[in-house]
Amino acid sequence: MGEVFAWLEDSAFSEAIRGTAYLYPILESIHIIGIALLVGPAVVFDLRLLGLGRQALRVTTAANWLLPLSHVGFMIAAGTGVAMFLPGASVIADRGSAPWKLGLILLAGLNILIFHRHTYRGVARWDVGRSTPVAARFAAVVSLMSWSGVTVAGRLLAYT
Repeated sequence: MGEVFAWLEDSAFSEAIRGTAYLYPILESIHIIGIALLVGPAVVFDLRLLGLGRQALRVTTAANWLLPLSHVGFMIAAGTGVAMFLPGASVIADRGSAPWKLGLILLAGLNILIFHRHTYRGVARWDVGRSTPVAARFAAVVSLMSWSGVTVAGRLLAYT
């Protein structure tokens, strides 16, 4: 695996990131904006699944407004995250929080997949004014915990 990381670090793209003044801090700033666009709307949607605004806001309305923002945020965060990883791939991969961040991203993705393929299909029965099913509430808790963990683990990459 070390050879792959060395190859990534020696790529022209990695050299450009390392060699361009202010590019890395610009990527970090854009990454934070992506995280905000990902996690902010996801948290609000999860809170709706947990019952906040149940009498006033349809789950489908919340999903239609919030989840596209999360998708954009994910694309921004993922793109900038990869760009920041490449120039120091071997060092970052060795950090103690790296497997946690990657594992929690995978958990969050699996949670989203299961929620949308199964639980959300029956949303018409509990869209507004009704209790959210246990499976949807569980998905919301997993989402809140996993995205919070991804954020903390990402921050710890600089220190572990």
